[in-house]
Formats: sequence, structure tokens, C-alpha cells
Amino acid sequence: MRWQTGDRSNIEDLRGRRVMRGGTLGVGGILLVAALSYFTGIDFSSVLNDVSGPAQSEVAPGQLKTSPQEERMVDFVDAVARDTQDTWERLLGARYQRTQVRLFTDVVESACGMAESATGPFYCPGDQKVYLDIGFFAELSQRFGASGEFALAYVIAHEFGHHVQNLQGTNKRLAEDPRPGLNSASVALELQADCYAGVWGHAAAQGRSKIQLDPGDAEDGLRAAAAIGDDRLQKMATGRVAPERFTHGSSAQRMEWFRRGMETGDPARCNTFGRP
Repeated sequence: MRWQTGDRSNIEDLRGRRVMRGGTLGVGGILLVAALSYFTGIDFSSVLNDVSGPAQSEVAPGQLKTSPQEERMVDFVDAVARDTQDTWERLLGARYQRTQVRLFTDVVESACGMAESATGPFYCPGDQKVYLDIGFFAELSQRFGASGEFALAYVIAHEFGHHVQNLQGTNKRLAEDPRPGLNSASVALELQADCYAGVWGHAAAQGRSKIQLDPGDAEDGLRAAAAIGDDRLQKMATGRVAPERFTHGSSAQRMEWFRRGMETGDPARCNTFGRP
């Protein structure tokens, strides 16, 4: 990938802020943690410990330990966020509302509750922000075997896909049918966000954005989609696959819908709710 450093206006840097654990998680946050533990088989209950009273966030002096490599990654997140949003502004016009990525370290409080970096990147409809711990990128490469900058860009673009869904009201389908499973609204939303990530990738591949792709970048994105399929994550965590607990789709499904977005560049072709 070829990209240029920007002014970081597409990120809100919360790294180094210390979240006091005496905070109330709220019903939404508790449900988020419970769902993550149930669907993945990984215990995220530690975020529920010592919860009493309003949560506080403050800058911890000397807490932020960074490096030139990490700062370059911050610039990379800003560049992808800017480029992804430029693409959606061209596609949706005034219907698109720009937002930011909130970078955090270890723990963060959002309008959706408090979350740890172990939950991975997420989008919160309550405040319309994307949340990301830079450390996830190393995890994606080292633990899940998805390397390359475009693999990281795919993850960021996927979360902005959720922002598009929120603006269009598509995410309301999850409230109407919150059940998990292979044919659930949750899986349909996640696969559509994969397809939307591919829509941005198509624009980059066609030279319609400031970010330019190199040969092999698309394959990096496909490997990343496969690496975080429900079936693969479940097998890594529990040794078995439980389709009735799927929330994001299988590796094959995630690759297929990301590929569809990459090939067509057309959001209208991302109707995952009409899939067989």
C-alpha cells in the first residue's frame, strides 16, 4: 500500500488515558461483555470487576509509552480513516456524516459501555465512533496470521462499514432480531460491513482514492477476512465449531463478501440480508 501522512483529524487519541475501574458499565456494556463471552467462548468477564460508581478517565503522566513504529501506525489509521470516509462521501453525498477513530490503550469507556482491548476493534452506534487499540494489529499478525498493511486497512474499513449501516438505519435489524446463528441479522450485518470494506478497497484499487494498492494487497485483505471468521475463532478458543453461535460469519463467507465488494465497488451489491 502507498499512503501519505495526514493531520490526524480523523482520529481522537485517547492513548495513555487511565480508566478508573470504579465505573458503572451499564446494561448495554454488560450485555456486550456477556455476548462476547458466549459467542466466542473467551472469558471477557474481567471488565465487570470492581464496578461501582461513575467511571473516570484521566491522563496518566508518563503512562503513554510509544515508539516511531507506533506513531507511524497512528498515521496509518488516520490515512485509512480519511480515505474510507472520502470514498463514502463520494458514494452517499450529504447522507454521509464523518466521524473519528478513538485510539485507546487497554481499556476504554464508550457510549456502549466499557471495553478492553481484548474485545478487538468495534463501532459504537451510541456515539458513532470507531474504537481501536493499536496493539490489535500485532495480534492480528502474530496470533491470527493476517499480515500486511491492507489486512489492517480491511479491519478499519469494516468498522466504518458499520458506521454507514448506522447512518442508513440498517443496524436496527439487529434490535428486531438479536438471535445469533448462521442466518442471523448479526451475521448479515457483519458480512455487509465486510462487503462495504471491499467497496472502499475497489476504489483504492481503481485509483479513485489517495491510497494506492500494490500487487498482493487484495490477497492480504482476503487472508484477514478468513483469519477472523467465527468458525476459525471458535476452533481456536474451544476446539469446536458452533454455527448456532455465529455472530460474524464463517471464514468463507467473510472472504466471499469482501471479495464481492472489491470486485464490484457497488454498495447495492452488498445485500447480505437477501443471501441464500
